[in-house]
Amino acid sequence: MHTSFRYSISRRHFLQAAGLTGLAGTALMVDACTWTPRSETNQAANTTNQQPAPAPTPAPAAFEQTEDGMMLVEGGSFMMGSPEDEAWRGADETQHQVTVSSFYLSPYEATVADYRAATGSAPEFQTDDTLPVANLSWLEAVTYCNALSAAAGLTPAYSISEADVTWDQSADGYRLPTEAEWEYACRAGTTTPFNTETSIDPDTEANYYGHYPYNIEQNYFSQDVLDTKPGIYRRAPVAPGSFPPNAWGFYEMHGNVGEWVWDGYGDYAAAGTTDPTGATGVLRAYRGGGWNDFAKNLRSAYRASLPYDQSSVSVGLRVARSAAPVTATVSALGTNAVAAGGTPGKNLIVFFSWSGNTRGIANKIHNHCEADLVELELAEPYSSNYDTVLEQAQHDQNVQARPALLNQIDMAQYSTVMIGYPNWWASIPMPIASLLEQYNFAGKTIVPFCSHGGGRLGQSVSAIAKLAPSSMIGEPLDVHYSGDAGLDDEIAAWLATNGVA
Repeated sequence: MHTSFRYSISRRHFLQAAGLTGLAGTALMVDACTWTPRSETNQAANTTNQQPAPAPTPAPAAFEQTEDGMMLVEGGSFMMGSPEDEAWRGADETQHQVTVSSFYLSPYEATVADYRAATGSAPEFQTDDTLPVANLSWLEAVTYCNALSAAAGLTPAYSISEADVTWDQSADGYRLPTEAEWEYACRAGTTTPFNTETSIDPDTEANYYGHYPYNIEQNYFSQDVLDTKPGIYRRAPVAPGSFPPNAWGFYEMHGNVGEWVWDGYGDYAAAGTTDPTGATGVLRAYRGGGWNDFAKNLRSAYRASLPYDQSSVSVGLRVARSAAPVTATVSALGTNAVAAGGTPGKNLIVFFSWSGNTRGIANKIHNHCEADLVELELAEPYSSNYDTVLEQAQHDQNVQARPALLNQIDMAQYSTVMIGYPNWWASIPMPIASLLEQYNFAGKTIVPFCSHGGGRLGQSVSAIAKLAPSSMIGEPLDVHYSGDAGLDDEIAAWLATNGVA
């Protein structure tokens, strides 16, 4: 059972506790902190949204407490996923009861300084030591955890080989949290879409694409009904600890950078599961949303995924550590590695364009490589009126429509498929979803490219990976509107990175 006391910890004190500034500290037990979501009045009025504190359970033999500033999360049961009436829920968020054992979790996202101290270097474009580390793959994240363990004299949690990554659950070293642990800590007892209740403020509560607060999609022309109005879009991450923590003392669980978790992406296990570790496979899950995501993709239940060896400028991590050993090992990749298929060397560029920006990018790509070029045509085209198409696009995404396509493509002859689209409402347009479900992409390499107005790739690559789980996902390209004078050079470099000639 949680010990009832109030505690807040600054990032500086956490670094001191971790030994990075020469001052030792102690682990903290999670229950409450000096900040409450919204207001005291609102919290009192929403007590029905709080789940009861977990009942005490017999504790296994615990690891020795390490003075690293990690916060002890007392185990318990909660409803993972989202209720069917939650706006913008995904079909992969099936609500089910899960029990998690006690574990330690960092109150902060790992920073560039943390990463550099453990590994001796930082990922590409990561130069500000005060910011959360990002642009690192899942594989780099687990490698960092092992380096952190070695530096602290702990037993590394992971065995990493070319073929697989296995988690030794008896190890006391640092690791990624599981999806269940992450959501349990994020919710901090809440059952609402966010741990800040029914909406989340971009000015005062989280760092995200603040022009698009929760439920703006269906209320774009009637924003007075929104709980939270459009606000700041910072276009970059902020230092961990910049926003108030949740009720259990964890900072930036929503927004800033998405956070890698251990689990492979797949269907949830049956209800009543204890300490689930997720699916095996090359697609790995990450949670929380990032600085360039819409509020709907920051929800506590929202699930995103990328291939284990792919990175994103808005995905980082926070570290966890087991509170007690378990005699078991878990495989990450298993036997689900994807093998290349199709006819070697045969390339396809297929795209959907509404305004012409994506069409222009596709034509430039075609000028740089040998490939067939196909523009998707709809049986019922979208309106040419901007305001109308905004409504049509959000409606189709909300109901996960699959617009009928007129094209007939002999997909079997291609091994590499470059798929282009505009970033609509922070994801793929639904004609792209129709394409991905209409054809078999197993064993093929999908290389996404996208035009956008500021949200970059949003959750589009994750959406593609979910719909084509047996494909390989290449390095994506995002282009601001139709691009600038350097676009040709950018395309040439992008094609070379993906091995497309």
